[in-house]
Amino acid sequence: MFDLTNPIYHDADKAREHLERLHWGESPVCAHCGSIGNITKLEGKSTRPGVYKCNDCRKPFTVTVGTIFEDSKIPLNKWLLAFRLMAGSKKGISAHQLGRSLGITYKSAWFMAHRIREAMKDDSGSPLGGKGVTVEADETFVGGKARNRAHRKPAKKKMVVSLVERDGRARSFHIANIHANNVRGVLVTNVDRASKLMTDDARIYWAVGREFASHGTTLHASHKYASGDKHSNTAENFFSIFKRGIVGVYHHVSEAHLHRYTAEFDFRYNTRKVDDTERTDTALVGAIGKRLTYRRTAALAA
Repeated sequence: MFDLTNPIYHDADKAREHLERLHWGESPVCAHCGSIGNITKLEGKSTRPGVYKCNDCRKPFTVTVGTIFEDSKIPLNKWLLAFRLMAGSKKGISAHQLGRSLGITYKSAWFMAHRIREAMKDDSGSPLGGKGVTVEADETFVGGKARNRAHRKPAKKKMVVSLVERDGRARSFHIANIHANNVRGVLVTNVDRASKLMTDDARIYWAVGREFASHGTTLHASHKYASGDKHSNTAENFFSIFKRGIVGVYHHVSEAHLHRYTAEFDFRYNTRKVDDTERTDTALVGAIGKRLTYRRTAALAA
């Protein structure tokens, strides 16, 4: 249950202590050399709370060093609340809404949201599927419609390919254009070859389908969407939430940042079987080792 009265959302020290429990467990870990145990907590009058010194590398550190929180002027309790809002919003939350909820500027909320999406990104590297597991692949387009833009040319639509295990994980990718080679690269690097592949009847899947244990298709062009266990409806259902978020919440997503938005929706789908509190903590653990500067982020958007 989401309890807005929880002190971690109102007290920066309580928020820091919560992060320390998630990131370190029972004892601090040096963010510089990885040392455990030979660490001293600094408690002088001029020392801010939460500062430790590693007696091996002789460097001070806090729980935020080497994470997306490093050098942020926004209090940690607001960071944790932002994580909770994004993790618990099924279709996402806009930067404007996030800024109003936290009492910060739109610019800060926009950057904060992108850093949280970085924390949500799946860096496991483990392939989807496996022997006896069915993985569905499908593609969709993100972008406005020409009829909705009376005064200027609409932006080029962007293609997203999603790979979805039945009753399992999802992994989505932005690719430059629809081409069999592009789609093959996504499939063979992210799906175990022993998997059963399910797609629609698009030609881009014909050749790569032979590289998997089996390849089932449905003739969407003939309005046939399932034949027994041959269907890609799981991927279609994933897209239904993804498109509602893009169209209804974010409205416009730039090509430079599309991969972060797909990571956000993948994360919520992959953690759909846990409650919002556990999902938030999972995202907070993912903040380790993922620094993202505003200069780098803004340069991509330019």
